[in-house]
Amino acid sequence: MNTLNSKIPDGSIENKWTRYKSTVRLVNPSNKRRIEVLVIGSGLAGASAAASLAELGYNVKCFCFQDSPRRAHSIAAQGGINAAKNYSNDGDSVYRLFYDTVKGGDFRSREANVYRLAEVSANIIDQCVAQGVPFAREYGGLLDNRSFGGVQVSRTFYARGQTGQQLLLGAYSALSRQIAKGQVKMYNRHEMQELVIVDGKASGIITRNLVTGELERFSGHSVVLATGGYGNVFYLSTNAMGSNTTAIWKAYRKGAFFANPCYTQIHPTCIPVSGDYQSKLTLMSESLRNDGRVWVPKAQHDKRKPREIPDQERDYYLERKYPAYGNLVPRDVASRAAKQVCDEGRGVGPSGLAVYLDFRDAIQRLGRHVISERYGNLFEMYEKITGEDPYQTPMRIYPAVHYTMGGLWVDYNLMTTIPGLYALGECNFSDHGANRLGASALMQGLADGYFIIPYTIGAYLADDIRVQVTPTDHPAFQEAENSVRGRIDKLMNVKGSQPVEELHKKLGKILWEYCGMARNEQGLNKALAEIKLLKEEFWKEVKIPGGTNEFNPELDKAGRVADFIELGELMVLDALHRKESCGCHFREESQTAEGEAKRDDNTFSYVAAWEFKGDGSEPALNKEALEFEVVHLAQRSYK
Repeated sequence: MNTLNSKIPDGSIENKWTRYKSTVRLVNPSNKRRIEVLVIGSGLAGASAAASLAELGYNVKCFCFQDSPRRAHSIAAQGGINAAKNYSNDGDSVYRLFYDTVKGGDFRSREANVYRLAEVSANIIDQCVAQGVPFAREYGGLLDNRSFGGVQVSRTFYARGQTGQQLLLGAYSALSRQIAKGQVKMYNRHEMQELVIVDGKASGIITRNLVTGELERFSGHSVVLATGGYGNVFYLSTNAMGSNTTAIWKAYRKGAFFANPCYTQIHPTCIPVSGDYQSKLTLMSESLRNDGRVWVPKAQHDKRKPREIPDQERDYYLERKYPAYGNLVPRDVASRAAKQVCDEGRGVGPSGLAVYLDFRDAIQRLGRHVISERYGNLFEMYEKITGEDPYQTPMRIYPAVHYTMGGLWVDYNLMTTIPGLYALGECNFSDHGANRLGASALMQGLADGYFIIPYTIGAYLADDIRVQVTPTDHPAFQEAENSVRGRIDKLMNVKGSQPVEELHKKLGKILWEYCGMARNEQGLNKALAEIKLLKEEFWKEVKIPGGTNEFNPELDKAGRVADFIELGELMVLDALHRKESCGCHFREESQTAEGEAKRDDNTFSYVAAWEFKGDGSEPALNKEALEFEVVHLAQRSYK
């Protein structure tokens, strides 16, 4: 077992980042012109990183599997982005955002990284306003704020219900400027298939051109991964259909440690599953819980229409159980509470797996026009999907897989255990612990890309100045390309009878059933056995029509699902080993008398970082001890 060095700077937590920026090694401007950086992913983290590094003078190649960076899944984020500006004058501060984030993650995140995130959050808003992001404003013209789960202040900046899209357009404009200047070369419809390592350092990648099927080699002084989360391992999730784990999984297999893979966020505010025909789920923004009230009937199996149920026969269960936070408890708490009332037979809708999110009182108090201004596009989206008017009838919502707090292990520099390989945004583990607070994903992605990696990458590159990048005819590139070609040929030669989609569905059902909102040892062991059988079935039965050297989306999907199956195994192993409940990881054997998550700080106050040991071998567990010098460990309470 390796002892992981997180490379946290010395000094008080308030001064760590300032001191770091003042003392970190710098790269001479003339040397920057000789350096090639490969950025994989062009969502908020990737686009902001590519644009910022290019602005500094580095030569950047940026890759995405979509036809444009504007297609990145970041556009799907709806509700807002947090920042400690205290515009609402309600007592917010950098420390309070830091504390809320650590507490919201159930004390399983690294203090120094979280404080830095809170510290740079205010700069993000200024950056985005300068780019023209149309944040909501109050009557007087000042930027407006609203609140999100797990906090008691209003610190969330928003652009109606399409904040992610507007922020991505801002980052895309910065990226486009650098593309026009020639500092960034954009490679759309290219998917990373392998990481190339030379002399122990990340030195390049192999990609597949998704239009032609051609394998291509790219060399760089450093590789930056910004490829998002792996929630689609569950098949049904709020993620875009193309979201996958392939890039970080290839890095894991090459030696990058994978941290806390079992930490998967279940979002409480999603449109319920309506049938087996569905391939994804739709998120309704958490911001709706500012004005919507969550309830179910008090009586079991009450099938009356919601407007026929009087208030005295309704259970506003979040307000009842958590009076201090009410409907704005953190996502993991709200999700488990929804599952509990549905398990009691008080769920609503045809399946009984839903609860109401009701805007009746808010409309009466504020007027329909105010609610429309705040959430109009979300209401329209809900009506288009369900055929019900949420101005007249309460929304029906139920928890669904949304975000992954686990990811590649990184140190304070955002570098993985492979020198020269960085991970930004959702694909690293560093900031959210066991549960992410709402409106913090956009904050982390832009903080990493705009304000952190431009400093930290220099610490590595200043000591690794090479006149040229490793040539792509180096044996390591040939070996990596041969590995990719062999895997593709193996997939194409199976010639089974089952579509990729069906095998992916089977994996998703296993993980949702046994490694979803609640987990126990018996179920996790069963999941492990079933995933191993599914892996065998996949390599015997997967059916991939078409050819190799052509446009073949079924082949693309098959490669991603093969990686998901391997990741699913690791997720279950991680959940099995962590015999405590914390945040989204709820082990039924470890709960309080009230049914809340019960941590075991004496045994599990660490990051679990898994090391690949080869096919057929158990991965090795490495630990980074979590030390809390500023925040005192306490059992989380939102009552």
